[in-house]
Amino acid sequence: MLNITHDKTDTKTFEMGGKCPFGGDRIGGAEGTPPTLSDWYPNRLRVEVLHQNSPQANPLGEDFSYTEAFNSIDLEALKQEIKGFLTSSVDWWPSDYGNYGPQMIRMAWHSAGTYRIADGRGGAGEALQRFAPINSWWDNGNTDKSRRLLWPIKQKYGSSLSWADLIVLTGNCALEIMGFPTYGFAGGRHDAWEADNATYWGPEVIHDLRTAESPDKMVSRDKRWRGHNGDADYDLENPLGATHQALIYVNPEGPYANGDPLGAARDIRISFSRMAMNDEETVALIAGGHAFGKSHGMVPSTEIGMPPEIAPMEAMGLGWHNPRGKGNAENTMTNGIEGSWTPNPTQWDNDYLTNLFKFDWKQEKSPAGSLQWTPVDPSAPKTPDAHIPGQLNRLMMMTTDIALKEDPEYRKVCEKFLHDFDAFTQAFSKAWYKLTHRDMGPRERYLGPEKRNENDLLWQDPIPLADYAPIDAADVAALKKDILALGVSVSDLVYTAFSAAVTHRHSDKRGGANGGRLALAPQKDWAVNRRTVPVVAALRGLMEKFNGSATGGKKVSLADLLVLGGCAALEKAAADAGVPTQVPFTPGRRDTTQELTDIEMFTWLKPVADGFRNYLDKGFSDISQGVTPEEMFLDKAQLLALTAPEWVALTGGLRAMNANHDNSPYGIFTDRVGVLTNDFFTTLTSTEYDWKKADATGMTFSLEPREAGKKGFMATRADLVFGSNSQLRAVAEVYAGRDGHKRFVKAFVKVWDKVMMLDRYDVKEETAL
Repeated sequence: MLNITHDKTDTKTFEMGGKCPFGGDRIGGAEGTPPTLSDWYPNRLRVEVLHQNSPQANPLGEDFSYTEAFNSIDLEALKQEIKGFLTSSVDWWPSDYGNYGPQMIRMAWHSAGTYRIADGRGGAGEALQRFAPINSWWDNGNTDKSRRLLWPIKQKYGSSLSWADLIVLTGNCALEIMGFPTYGFAGGRHDAWEADNATYWGPEVIHDLRTAESPDKMVSRDKRWRGHNGDADYDLENPLGATHQALIYVNPEGPYANGDPLGAARDIRISFSRMAMNDEETVALIAGGHAFGKSHGMVPSTEIGMPPEIAPMEAMGLGWHNPRGKGNAENTMTNGIEGSWTPNPTQWDNDYLTNLFKFDWKQEKSPAGSLQWTPVDPSAPKTPDAHIPGQLNRLMMMTTDIALKEDPEYRKVCEKFLHDFDAFTQAFSKAWYKLTHRDMGPRERYLGPEKRNENDLLWQDPIPLADYAPIDAADVAALKKDILALGVSVSDLVYTAFSAAVTHRHSDKRGGANGGRLALAPQKDWAVNRRTVPVVAALRGLMEKFNGSATGGKKVSLADLLVLGGCAALEKAAADAGVPTQVPFTPGRRDTTQELTDIEMFTWLKPVADGFRNYLDKGFSDISQGVTPEEMFLDKAQLLALTAPEWVALTGGLRAMNANHDNSPYGIFTDRVGVLTNDFFTTLTSTEYDWKKADATGMTFSLEPREAGKKGFMATRADLVFGSNSQLRAVAEVYAGRDGHKRFVKAFVKVWDKVMMLDRYDVKEETAL
């Protein structure tokens, strides 16, 4: 979800007596900084988030083809360079055990681990680990060093290798040099070029990362949790996945750093499931990741410097300055826990699970003061020190490790893996591939010789390849006539096409019309899609008729017909409005099957609110957690990668067609339903009406004409926002002007085609984000 809170961010200012060097006192904002619009008007709708990652921020230009650039790389040669670097060491940040592999696995994991299934945001796809706030989360301590170590390789390959791909590929190479067989690697991730200031990472604000109340630099999680750990109603606020602000998953010391393994297990299950992992995948990832490397906790957190985003300028983007000793090597500090899980921290083996179950473990404190566990048996194996030759140290476990042993369900999985190392290896291999590729979307986006093409990975939302020839222009023209002759209204055709496409999320590239999943569970059963059921049935009948009589091996998919029906209806609606228009249509969508549709995962795409279709879930007030319908509307517009003008035009066109989920009159400011007029905008901006609340909650409104005898209208917050918000109204006024009708129709058709094509990575290349 978009960041709809209005918290201030800690900053450092020039030491000038509180004066701004460019005039005026720095008052009103965070720590004396100038007040922002959100300081003045904390409830304003932040429409500007739709314009993040604009082409102006991209130094590569809109014509740059990352697909061509990446495909020019000799991937095997690149991997050998990375592997050569991994077994080296530099003085300014020495490698543990002479191997950078473990810390690079952590970097890749933490880059991908921000993904959450609820809204598809986060993940490794844009290398957002380079920017605030993620680059400065306490849980990402010293990942800045990992990326800086990789700079020579990134510099060599330049724009042909994105940071996002390099981070994941380096994690894979690290696993491989330590004897682990990875499941493969796919390139194709595009870098972002600015910080993500839209994603909602939680309600907490960290004003001081180093306080006596929070010595571990983590704030209370009370604001994001319902109930207390162990309660029946214990749950994490949606769409969040991490249990604390500034964490990737959970507190390794247990809830509130209390050392409670069963409490930690509950947190782990909630957090990992929010990131689309089941129990087996969760155990495989934790046990597999902890087979390598060590944790670092040699210095109290109160001594560690500021994170990268607010570190001194001379730090040149590196944070967490450590003043003790060398500041690294044997003095390194990251999460505060010190030690290794296994005697062989750079070798893939089953020692992690062997040690976890063979020994009893007792709590102790790390040199940094953090809670950890050590074997009760003094004869337990030792692990070599990462930097001091000849020194042996006791093994270590975290509270989250002990949790796997004490939770009954996790224990079953652990025992399975403990007795079947091959099954463990395969499970970790697949889970790692899922972790690092989950947010990439359709496999058409995957690049490189190691990508996997099998249909056995259900989380990839597979769509079988077509075994027939696609329809051509003549077929399209004939099918448009056949569709309009079905007797289905133009409104229903538009509504159905839009309902098929609007599930798309630009965040993780899931959903959309391709695959025809509107006709499959769970989407066919959603209340918001009830209006589409008879339309789908009519189009299916036309599909069967066409495919039964077509020649030349041609067929049309239901997915294509769903979209084509909307295009045909809009062409009629535009012509009826006096603006004849050709609505673009690109055939080639394919139908998938119910067996290849993960019902549980697609259920997360079900809307709670959809302003485009004027839909609110019956349980909206309980689910929304205080978020307004218009804020959720903005969130959906951002997930569709719309600009503000596109958002306005798309909504105005849908209202002209009465694309409300229930055919209700809300927002239908016209007597010519089904005609592509700009009546929505002319009425919305008219001074001849008064708007008044129609219910005490302010969810619906009535438009009362000042002149007797004129027709009134009804509206929701998803309608009036385009007249009440100053930025959206400015656009709406353009389309409402005397010269605005043709401009509106052109803009609407363009954004309609954009939405219909959002998931068509089989025929387009993603360019500037």
